[in-house]
Amino acid sequence: MTMQQNITPDCRALFFGFFKLGLMGFGGVLPIAHHVIVEEKHWLDQNQFTNLLGVCQILPGGNIVNMSVAIGMQFQGVKGAICALLGLITVPTIFVVSCYQFYEQFKDILWVQHLMLGLAASAAGLLFATAFKMLKPLLKNYLMPITLGLTFIFTLWIKLPLIMTLSLLFIINLIFLRIKPL
Repeated sequence: MTMQQNITPDCRALFFGFFKLGLMGFGGVLPIAHHVIVEEKHWLDQNQFTNLLGVCQILPGGNIVNMSVAIGMQFQGVKGAICALLGLITVPTIFVVSCYQFYEQFKDILWVQHLMLGLAASAAGLLFATAFKMLKPLLKNYLMPITLGLTFIFTLWIKLPLIMTLSLLFIINLIFLRIKPL
C-alpha cells in the first residue's frame, strides 16, 4: 500500500475545505473532518490527524475550531488560520441562529422534541464511529490499552477532573516509557 503524500493547501483551499466541513457537520464536525482532511484532501495523514486532535482536545475551545486554526496556521500562517476558521464557522453560525429561532418558537411541540432527540442520537453514533476509526492505529502502541483503561477508570469511575486525569496519565506513561522504551 502506498502512502498518500500530504497536499499543501492555499488560503482559498483552507477556507472552502473548512466551509465544506461547516456546511456538512451537523451534530459534530469531527467525523466529517477526519474524512475530508485525511481521506479526501490529504492535508494530513491518519497519524498527524490523531496527534493534532489530541493536542486540540487539551486546549480550551472546540476541538474542530482548534484544529482549523492549527491546520491553517501550519500551512499558511496567521492568514491561513483566519481563513480556515472563517470557513468553518460561517454556515454554522447562520444555521444556529436560525435553528434557535425555530426551536424557541416551537419547542413545546412533541414532534420537535422527538426531532431533537433523534438528531442527538445520530450525532452520538457519528462520534463513536469516528472514535473507533481513530483508535485502530493507536492500538499498535503497547501503552495505548493501558492508557485507555486508566482514562476510563479515572474519568468514569473515580470522576477525576480533566487536568488531574491528564497529569496522572502523563506521569504513568513516562514511568512506563522508562521501563520499556518504544
